Amino acid sequence: MTENNKKDDNIEQGDGKEQEEVNSSDKKLNNEKKELTLEEKLKDKEEKLLRSLAEIENQRRRFEKEIKDAFEFGSFNFAKESLAILDNLERAKLAIKTDEKLKNNKDLDKFLENITIIENDLISIFEKNRINKINTKNKKFDPNFHQAMSEIEDVKAAPGTILQEIQAGYMLGERLLRPALVGVAKKIEKNEGKTEKK
Repeated sequence: MTENNKKDDNIEQGDGKEQEEVNSSDKKLNNEKKELTLEEKLKDKEEKLLRSLAEIENQRRRFEKEIKDAFEFGSFNFAKESLAILDNLERAKLAIKTDEKLKNNKDLDKFLENITIIENDLISIFEKNRINKINTKNKKFDPNFHQAMSEIEDVKAAPGTILQEIQAGYMLGERLLRPALVGVAKKIEKNEGKTEKK
């Protein structure tokens, strides 16, 4: 064998060793990639699981809130309709007191007392069930609780102050059951120095 052939063999052997090293390092990289891929898959699954758990927790809270609202406000429509009974009792009392023929009848005093007892019982039942009257006396008009039905000129009252309650308003817990119908003081505009043109 010539020296050139020996060198070629050594080069080929060296190339073979280098190729084996490259192949083994490629295998290591592939294994690491597979391991990273498995880790990434595991991380992805973990994130999905955490998202699912969070979604389940949110649904549980929403469901609990719906049950609480149904329990607290399930009687909302019934309570709203029941207010008509209280309104009618109040109207009946007012009609009897203002009627000229009836107000002189002494027998009706007993009847009015009974209506007042029924009215107070109904108010007591409402209060036990968290239905409370909205206080309007000397309050500022608030569109969240009041509905203005008229404006009243009053020099003494500040504009926006409730001067008259036309119909009582009620709350069911923290929720508005019915707004109070009110008359509100309006600002009096002074026409000083102005002449009306005809």
